[in-house]
Amino acid sequence: MIKTLYKNFILKYPKIVFSFITIFMLIMINFTLKLEIDASAETLLLKGDKDLAFTRDISKKFVADNFLIIAYKSKKDDLLSEKNIQNIKELSNKIEKLKYIKSITSIVNVPLLQSPIKPIEKLLEKIPNLETKGIDKELVKKEFLTSPIYKQNLVSDDFTTTNIVINLIKDNNYFELIEKRDSLLKSNNKELLKIAEKNLKFYRDKLKIENHNLIVEIRSILSEFQKNHKDIKLYLGGTDMVADDMIEFIKNDLNTFGISIILLITIALYILLKEIKWIFIALFISTISIIITSGFLGLFGWEISAVSSNFISLQLIMNISLIVHLIIKYKELNILNKNETQYNLVLNTSMAMIKPSFFVVITTMAGFSSLILSGIVPITDFGLMMSLGITISFLLTFILFPTILLFFKKSIHIYKDVSFTQKIANFTYNHKKSILIVSIFIVIFSITGANKLKVENSFINYFKTDTQIYQGMKIIDQKLGGTTPLDIIITFKENDSVKDINIVDDTNDELLDEFESEFEETQEDKIQYWFTKTKLDKIKEIHNYLESIDEIGKVLSLETLSQIGKLLNNNQELDGLTWALLNKELPKEYKDIILSPYVNIEQNMVRISTRVIDSMPNLQRDKLINKINNDLKNMTNKNQEDYKVTNLLVIYNNMLQSLFSSQIQTIGITMFLLFSMFLILFRDIKIATIAMSANIIPVGVIFGFMGWMNIPLDMMTITIAAISMGIAVDDTIHYIHRYNQEMLIERNVKKAIFNAHKTIGTAMFYTSTIIVIGFSILVLSNFIPTIYFGILIMIAMIMAILADLLLLPVLLLIFNKK
Repeated sequence: MIKTLYKNFILKYPKIVFSFITIFMLIMINFTLKLEIDASAETLLLKGDKDLAFTRDISKKFVADNFLIIAYKSKKDDLLSEKNIQNIKELSNKIEKLKYIKSITSIVNVPLLQSPIKPIEKLLEKIPNLETKGIDKELVKKEFLTSPIYKQNLVSDDFTTTNIVINLIKDNNYFELIEKRDSLLKSNNKELLKIAEKNLKFYRDKLKIENHNLIVEIRSILSEFQKNHKDIKLYLGGTDMVADDMIEFIKNDLNTFGISIILLITIALYILLKEIKWIFIALFISTISIIITSGFLGLFGWEISAVSSNFISLQLIMNISLIVHLIIKYKELNILNKNETQYNLVLNTSMAMIKPSFFVVITTMAGFSSLILSGIVPITDFGLMMSLGITISFLLTFILFPTILLFFKKSIHIYKDVSFTQKIANFTYNHKKSILIVSIFIVIFSITGANKLKVENSFINYFKTDTQIYQGMKIIDQKLGGTTPLDIIITFKENDSVKDINIVDDTNDELLDEFESEFEETQEDKIQYWFTKTKLDKIKEIHNYLESIDEIGKVLSLETLSQIGKLLNNNQELDGLTWALLNKELPKEYKDIILSPYVNIEQNMVRISTRVIDSMPNLQRDKLINKINNDLKNMTNKNQEDYKVTNLLVIYNNMLQSLFSSQIQTIGITMFLLFSMFLILFRDIKIATIAMSANIIPVGVIFGFMGWMNIPLDMMTITIAAISMGIAVDDTIHYIHRYNQEMLIERNVKKAIFNAHKTIGTAMFYTSTIIVIGFSILVLSNFIPTIYFGILIMIAMIMAILADLLLLPVLLLIFNKK
């Protein structure tokens, strides 16, 4: 049937076929331009995660704005010098004029509660800040360095660095659209769900552009400001900034390394194949395949994320690998059939390679199928992207390769008796025991290294140490209280306040009566009675426990304000009346900083906010979360309070743990699928087992190398196993397919292996060399995941070709003697 299709259509009307595909490519370019990049936090979340839903719900119950941070570092002067104060004011004023900025919080305008220490009633009459006339700067400095609110948070311990917090206008519409989308996921109304997803994507894209423009504007202000003030250093930080920078790094890598990979592959193709014609054919077909694949992605609304940022490079090298196999086969048939016409050579080449290539595509897709089951949208999309790309590459290669070759005259090839791969065949045959012994050591290396693997996600380590984003995140992380948020939400059971009210307020009857008469039947009554000794003691206990953990930087809660209140209250604990007074009389701008983010009386909830020191060596996030959960279980009474550990650290850890466990399961499924494919293709359980053995080696080495080199499994690196298996299996199928053909002719294992090395082995060596050379350029990236990707792919390809040209023939010689 396929041969008939070639004869009656593809090879009969090559110009029409070529023109049709060219026109189709030009149409798809329009959709390719719509392909977008998204590296937002949304792309790193586990679908259906209950902790994610809880975190979003909590964000609505507490006053907590989204924000960016400027780390302001003074090289010479004291932070409280007039020069620095004016600098911070000037910088704040410039940024505050930008769109989407709600307010700026800095050392200039935060409330000063201990400069000097006053009774609370008197302090509330007028809370000073740094601009208050007659303020004592020595007291201010002491407060900043010792206050539970400000130390290692607003200022560093060495008093050279301070935070300028840019509070952004909260966009409730975005979260409402997410909630609407999520609620429709549970319904059967696909039409409404499609509309909701479209609206969410449109709005998110709008926010992404606005966020990028805002960050560009802020960076422009910071850059200009630093030019005029050489004695300070400014660093921008924050979740939105990290996401925006990741997008820019991905765009830069796509542009820079895409071109560089093509140049390197062009050079490699010329060195190995010696003819410009083959370079043109390989690059032309691959380019059309990538354009059409990208067009489909743009048409379907799929986006490139940090995970799938290398899909173009992967499709390029896999497509070229397929084309090189066809070129080598064409050359081989041309040498063996010198008098054959170009038409017959092209037809025979296509027919000889379409079966093994088809199984290569199917098994490679099986390798990427392990990603589709992860439950994490960008990883699932990456698996689908690669499956779609491989399919398109296969179809276009077997249509365009024979079609284009008919436009060229028949090539003349000189037969070379001894090739490099024949020397490898001789080495393999003469050193069987040595190869087996080395393979055993490699297996040991892989197993021991794999046991050292850890699942971690450190955003700070995604960037090189000399980049601005790394330096800014490190300063904020190590000097200003950490970067990754982790919250403890405590929900108190109803009305434990009744039994405690006498304990808390028994010394304030007169004041209490007076207060109640003024606020009778008002919200203040509930507020006053809410702040009981039981609640405050529990908050204090958990707050102090969290502060004792080395991995946690700054801890903020009601206990923070309570410690300051105690100083202002003659070293006496604050009672319910005073708490209610603070809640009522604190100016809103100060209340939103020191009180509202940590208590929601209506919901009977408190929030203890912490930040984890992301750059801490040997930080084990999953272990930390489990420790906190277990310890809080022992510290809380389920009859009186519930607790929940939440926020970004938990959400990302959930994603990683889910991904890791799903990968263990799905790699097993993938191996079963590959074995089934081998069994169907080769119809011999012994051959299928040998093929699987050779393919396990490259994947094992990847895990072993990562373990020994302390490269963590995260969202970026965990896809390497599927990619390695998908790529490595290609050469195994081509080799055994050719080996079986030679066995039918020679009836001798040794001769079959030598002939397979001489023919298909050459193509395998060429394709592996091209892939390794192409991906070597990725090590020059500033984005660490891209560097890891390049290194690991190179190792996978080197191990795959070694396994197929050394171990595979040895196993065939030993276990397939018949």
